[in-house]
Amino acid sequence: MTEQDQTELAGPTSPVPPPTAASESAEQPRPRDPWDYPRHWIADVLASDGGVVHLRPIVPDDADRVVRFHGGLSERTRYMRYFGPTPTLPPRELARMTTVDYQKRVALVAVLGGEIIAIGVYEGLGFDGKPESAEVAFVVADDHQGRGLGPILLEHLAGAAAENGFTRFEAEVLSENPNMVAVFRDAGYQLSRNFDGSTVHVEFLIDPTEALLSVRNARERASEARSVANLLRPSSVAVIGASTDPKKVGNTLLANIIAGGFTGPVFPVNGPGPDTQSESEQGTSATGHGRRSPGHRHIRPRPPSVRGIRAYPTVRDVPDPVDLAVVAVPAAVVDDVLDDCLVKGVRTLVVVSSGFGESGAAGLESERRLVEQAREHGMRLVGPNALGVANNSASIALNATLAPRIPAAGRVGFFCQSGALGIAILDTAARRQIGLSTFVSAGNRADVSGNDLLQYWDTDTDTDVVLLYLESFGNPRKFSRIARRVSRSKPIVAVKSGKGAMTAARAERSSAASLDDRIAQMVLEQAGVIQVHSISELFDCATLFAYQPLPRGPRTRIIGNSSVLGSLAADTARGGGLEVTDTIDLGAGASEDEFEAAVTDAMRDPAVDAVIVVFVPPVAVDADWHARALMAAANTPDADGPKPIVTTFLAVEGIPPGLMKPGGNGLPECGSIPSYGSPERAATALVRAWQYARWRQRPEPEIHRPDGTDPEGARMYVREVMDRHDRDDGGEPTDTLGPVESATLLRAYGIEVVPFAEVSTMHEAAGAAERFGFPVAVKATSPVWRGRLDREGARLDLPDATAVITAFSELSQLTGDDLLHVQKMAPKGIGTTIRVRDDRSFGSLISFGLSGRTFDLLGDHGYRAIPLTPLDAEELLDEPRSAPLLGGYAGEPPVDRSALTDLLMRISTLVDDIPEVREVLCDPILASPDGAAVLNAVIRVGPVPTRADTGPRRLA
Repeated sequence: MTEQDQTELAGPTSPVPPPTAASESAEQPRPRDPWDYPRHWIADVLASDGGVVHLRPIVPDDADRVVRFHGGLSERTRYMRYFGPTPTLPPRELARMTTVDYQKRVALVAVLGGEIIAIGVYEGLGFDGKPESAEVAFVVADDHQGRGLGPILLEHLAGAAAENGFTRFEAEVLSENPNMVAVFRDAGYQLSRNFDGSTVHVEFLIDPTEALLSVRNARERASEARSVANLLRPSSVAVIGASTDPKKVGNTLLANIIAGGFTGPVFPVNGPGPDTQSESEQGTSATGHGRRSPGHRHIRPRPPSVRGIRAYPTVRDVPDPVDLAVVAVPAAVVDDVLDDCLVKGVRTLVVVSSGFGESGAAGLESERRLVEQAREHGMRLVGPNALGVANNSASIALNATLAPRIPAAGRVGFFCQSGALGIAILDTAARRQIGLSTFVSAGNRADVSGNDLLQYWDTDTDTDVVLLYLESFGNPRKFSRIARRVSRSKPIVAVKSGKGAMTAARAERSSAASLDDRIAQMVLEQAGVIQVHSISELFDCATLFAYQPLPRGPRTRIIGNSSVLGSLAADTARGGGLEVTDTIDLGAGASEDEFEAAVTDAMRDPAVDAVIVVFVPPVAVDADWHARALMAAANTPDADGPKPIVTTFLAVEGIPPGLMKPGGNGLPECGSIPSYGSPERAATALVRAWQYARWRQRPEPEIHRPDGTDPEGARMYVREVMDRHDRDDGGEPTDTLGPVESATLLRAYGIEVVPFAEVSTMHEAAGAAERFGFPVAVKATSPVWRGRLDREGARLDLPDATAVITAFSELSQLTGDDLLHVQKMAPKGIGTTIRVRDDRSFGSLISFGLSGRTFDLLGDHGYRAIPLTPLDAEELLDEPRSAPLLGGYAGEPPVDRSALTDLLMRISTLVDDIPEVREVLCDPILASPDGAAVLNAVIRVGPVPTRADTGPRRLA
């Protein structure tokens, strides 16, 4: 075995017969057919250098590829893997390697450009009865060692082995191959090693411990950040589709790259052949006959140069390396471009071409193929239908966009999807003097997404503030996980559009189509993201975050020369949670010295955390004196550190010249005072800053696992139930567990449902009541009778067997239910409900509220993304508007909050541990001063959603 590094992998698809539908679920017994492998094991992943590699199970048709792969290995690599020279693979060994059963023996191959570049395999040891341990081995092509493929193969093999019931990996490693042992150790596994002369025997459990997940996330973070760095920090750029016609997209792109001063070489690519410009680019013909007819093509010679730079027929003809290719050719010829880029070794593509997902169902299918082919070629893709990318770093100076105006260099990173909106955003940023570090317009966001950019900006020293315009979340759970980490050091301000996907064709897979804005706000706030409702408010916040410090607390002083404007600012500030300590009206005739003295006093006052200065001159006079007064006062030293100050200087938006603290390049820098068009907007921006500062002051979330949980037993129980249900009902993709099954699963996580029994006769009902002890309840089981306001579906507080028999008879006749429940009476309390469900916008969400149809109708629930921290659970209890009822309303005793938070944490942990659990409903839960009693539970299970942020790391 050999491998020289520890990082991530990904790669392209080679032609193999498609697996059958029977392999869709990893829980089904799989046939031994050599092509019938679990489809969800296929993965595109990122190597440590940011390149994509395709991972899939091996099939018999890979025999020739394996031979070529083995023949390309160095003698030392073959020796390390096979403990001997092994110049060739015997036919019997080759057949054994390529024909596996995907249970006891599993082999995964990493593929790039149709060729195998790495192989990993595990084989069960002692497969009598329940499997436990398997031997693992892998080998990586010499040219691809150092890219982190070994740890990725190990991660995905461990995932497959765990699905098949294995709990441990073992490996034999030559003593002279310490790198191999390092791969296991650095992957986060706790190793047990035994030395035996020339070999080392290694064993480790493959359960996903917190340490292991931390290592996986760190590796994912580094590789995704590197892939974006390949995009935003290229050493050379090719413009494919460059044109001499200034009306065409390729010409505009090339012109912007040149005008922006890109520091590396630029290569126009515009080969001879058909004029394949799209109709939208062709415009009106010079002859005056209007637009060319559809399908019209003519042959034109390749221009020797475009904008004075030598042009090339294809990117493969460029004599120097090409890092980034900006593609502006029609959709129909993009395939040829991808082939050329593979040969050339291009790392990243920006496709501005339209005609893909935004054009309808056929275009969406073309877009899917584009992503598959780009990844097959080892490349990442921005677009299609993108506006482009920009990096204002002086060492890069890249403007590969179609935007006519790019803001100057600054400390703000921006991501959006819509190209048209991107142009407006860039223009607004420039007018407000908000400098950008980097900008990405992802268009249809088929590959590179906001998650990737967050990973990059997290470690980018040129970016202090992150702005997002989001239309949907590709992987909501992952977004929440990344945003929580990034927000700890850099503010993330987001506009979340709730109006649906960009096109009707994409609405099927767009999470925004069913977005509830209130839920979005709760979940974004949980991750520390500042959600705003408009582009204007986005830049209001960005201006403050870019140039002013965060407030230390909510205490705010308002100073101005208009009592009316001061009152507007105060009302907005209070409504957003700020404490307005003073509102000082200096009067319309206040002098420069009076303004400076008032603001200076506020900056020195330890009881003031932030200052709003409202200024509108009573007549059209020179107001430079006001700017001088503000800037002088703003520089007042304070023992507790700087304070934020905002103003409404002449209703100017952005940084007026008089309030600018110029940096070395003449642009605003930290200490400049932002101005707003109205006092409400100034106060709102400060409210957002305080909300974010308060979130950052919260302690770092601690890993907390409730006591008394049995995740392995619960996981096996879920699989057994799913297998049993599949056999019984023909294999439905999801299924609802019965009350007894649901209660059994909850018990594995320390959650006890109040004892109940399912009964079908009066005698069974009476017997169950005797066992539980009186009083008891008899309840209907059909959904139409559960939870009714008139409680006609239940008979409560039954004191003896006679009452139970009577209740059973009445309910059977009334409801028609063949099966009723007899349940021990729980202590009186307030009915509450906890529910976990799949949300198309945010993945698994947990909600809390009071129980009953009235509260459901009013939508009075709080929401959080899973997994919860203890602080999340505490805050979730207070989220519903009816939450005061739990705290001792109208003289009632308060309920036991700790019991409810513990219940929330246990349910969150259950769903986090076992993603096959798709929905949990505990309703009602009677909360009382003595605890929380779960009366009823319903759990739905099914295959893991493909976008869930669980299991081995992979690209969406």
